[in-house]
Amino acid sequence: MNSPAKVAENYIGIGCGKMQLSIPKMLVLGFMAGMYIAFGALGSQVAAGSIAAPSVGKLVGAIVFSVGLMMVLCAGSELFTGNCLMIIPVLEKKGNLRLMLRNWLFVYIGNFIGGLFIAFAADYSGVYSLFDSRLAASVVSIAAGKASLSFTDALIKGILCNILVCVAVWISFAATEQAGKILGLMPPIIVFVLCGFEHSVANMYFLPAGMLASHTYGIGAAGLTMNSFLIGNLLPVTLGNIIGGSFVVGCGYWFAFLRKSR
Repeated sequence: MNSPAKVAENYIGIGCGKMQLSIPKMLVLGFMAGMYIAFGALGSQVAAGSIAAPSVGKLVGAIVFSVGLMMVLCAGSELFTGNCLMIIPVLEKKGNLRLMLRNWLFVYIGNFIGGLFIAFAADYSGVYSLFDSRLAASVVSIAAGKASLSFTDALIKGILCNILVCVAVWISFAATEQAGKILGLMPPIIVFVLCGFEHSVANMYFLPAGMLASHTYGIGAAGLTMNSFLIGNLLPVTLGNIIGGSFVVGCGYWFAFLRKSR
């Protein structure tokens, strides 16, 4: 197992490697990660919807959701929220700020396309008709709840979410075997889902899925609009994810494990 200081040192090379990816590769790998997170989100909705006890359903759904990040880290792809740690090589002056922002932009676009793809595929294939269409009602309800958050609430929940996501990524890099990576990343992800924190890439699936299911199954969803999705939720959640991942975890670990060693 790698120590936290070793993980910080190793991430300099990892982050610099991400900065050197071509735009087509960032888009493709971003698309893959968007799909993987959306699969985890969809699986969590199906799992929770199949259990009568809400508390048990939420716990099982949280466990299933972690499969998304497992696929991202073990199968290989680019996830915007995890890439917030790229601030580490920039602070070490081994990476370039412009290249980091370039990666964020194109990976974010790829993640968005991947999330939309799964939302459309699930809707048009009839997945949301499960449990006599109760799953569709749940999908719409989840999306409407996210769309109704205030800017401040969405921002803070985005901060808290990506602290946990980046810690999960950090723990996975500490492991030297794949089983350790999987076991290590799961607990922080389970906690973030249980607490109802907000993940921008997951919401690229959750809210479009709710809008599609609302239209397909004729389920009313007041306030669930494109504006409430993009401006009311995705914007503050994305800003919060950057703050939590880059400034809290990234800057914090850089200061603790790299800056003092000079």
